[in-house]
Amino acid sequence: MAEALEGRLVTKGKFWRVVCDLYAEMGEALNGLDRIREAAARDKNLHFTNLMHHITVDLLRVSYHALKRDAAAGVDEVTWHEYGEDLENRITDLHGRVQSGRYRAKPSRRGWIPKPDGRQRPIGIAAFEDKIVQQAVVWVLNQIYEQDFLGFSYGFRPERSPHKALDAIWVGITQRKVNWVLDADIRSFFDTINHKQLMELVERRIADPRMLRLIRKWLRAGVSEDGEWSKTEVGTPQGSVISPLLSNIYLHYVLDEWVKEWRKKQARGEVIIVRYADDFVMGFQHRYEAERLLKELKELFTSYGLEIHNEKTRLIEFGRFAETNRAARGEGKPETFDFLGFTHICSRTRKNKCFTIRRKTIAKRCRAKLKEVRKEIVRMRHEPVPVQGKWLRSVVQGHLNYFGVPGNINAIDSFRTGVSRAWLFALRRRSQKSRSLTWERIQRLVRTWLPTATVQHPYPDRRLCVTDLR
Repeated sequence: MAEALEGRLVTKGKFWRVVCDLYAEMGEALNGLDRIREAAARDKNLHFTNLMHHITVDLLRVSYHALKRDAAAGVDEVTWHEYGEDLENRITDLHGRVQSGRYRAKPSRRGWIPKPDGRQRPIGIAAFEDKIVQQAVVWVLNQIYEQDFLGFSYGFRPERSPHKALDAIWVGITQRKVNWVLDADIRSFFDTINHKQLMELVERRIADPRMLRLIRKWLRAGVSEDGEWSKTEVGTPQGSVISPLLSNIYLHYVLDEWVKEWRKKQARGEVIIVRYADDFVMGFQHRYEAERLLKELKELFTSYGLEIHNEKTRLIEFGRFAETNRAARGEGKPETFDFLGFTHICSRTRKNKCFTIRRKTIAKRCRAKLKEVRKEIVRMRHEPVPVQGKWLRSVVQGHLNYFGVPGNINAIDSFRTGVSRAWLFALRRRSQKSRSLTWERIQRLVRTWLPTATVQHPYPDRRLCVTDLR
């Protein structure tokens, strides 16, 4: 079971039996949560007063198997493999402490990851037992909030991938009356969430005091950096299992429901919105409505301790008439906006010259990724060629799986070529003899190991018609 969940190879004869056992255990652990989902869907104002009994030993065991086995360790320095050596006794003891109130949350270990613009983003790495309990709580609370969250919310939700958000914004702009696009950014959202207001929003649905106490423990656990503990009074640590759900709850009440009511009661023209975590894009038929909403939204965010990032928030003319209108005023091509790794560009189809949106990999991100690949392949230059080839294949295939959308073939082929050149550079640095390695010879290795640049995704309107019958 652990092999199947964590990606380890299993013998061919055992494969289907392991998979069947895995899904059977997950089904039994999650089966009792159906009643929560049905009650939440039946009554949108229902307060849930008794949820902790759903945190069972079976659910904690499945939560353990659902965690990444190679994830970084927290302050407890316990890894997935170490915890699994005496799994049953540890899970039973953890369950007893959670249910009796003796469970104590440990501070998150502070880590830093580089951002595309050269800065560093802080992340919080939770202790291993905290990860297990948080995953179980997320599964329980998801049964409630998945009935409440709105259709244009996509981030960190079951079966709502980034590509579905990209499909929604593409279809919304091309098939609705959109002439202006608001590309908004919330400044340091995860670091500025007010704990008191967050808990007040959670209490609109959750009235189980033990569940609320558990969430407060994680919020107040603080962070540890270089052995020094510091208190956290605002924000949720990025990287923790519970943080995405809490952020979605916060923005559901602060942003989503507010926009829904504003669109219903105040808007005169078309208004669309797609939100993925703390990134959201809105489309408007009329410019004055976009400016009015942005002004009111800034005031609303201020009351919740949030702030719109003025330098990264733009209102641009974008849509089927943008090119014609700007040409009539003697202005240049329509501006572009970035969303979920893609630059969105006003374009025309080749056949009938109809308006469409061309999506291209953000150039800055592509260059940053190639820089990482060059650095790593140079470090691996003395490894056997098959080892290098397998690693590069996984890198290129992962890039294709995400960025291989219609209209982006040139960008993904350019990335593949950049990886090939990085490989040639690394192999030439192996020794003096390797300096004679030619581009023609590296091309044979590239054809053997690197996948061809091909489109991996259908057109957004086709996929959206299948996945969303509305």
